[in-house]
Amino acid sequence: MSRNAKIAVGGVAVGLLLLIWLPWWAAFLIIVGVPAAAYLALDPSQRRRLRRVTRKELGR
Repeated sequence: MSRNAKIAVGGVAVGLLLLIWLPWWAAFLIIVGVPAAAYLALDPSQRRRLRRVTRKELGR
């Protein structure tokens, strides 16, 4: 299993646990808010690089 697949499986597991222990809206805010905060913490050059890599992987 690749490194990214392990991260994805872990994220799904944490998301399911949050949905069980917290109200759905709190779990949703955490699941959406953490990646959004991480993206906003990047400086502009890192954001451009991330968008460029993502487009290349999509074959655009």
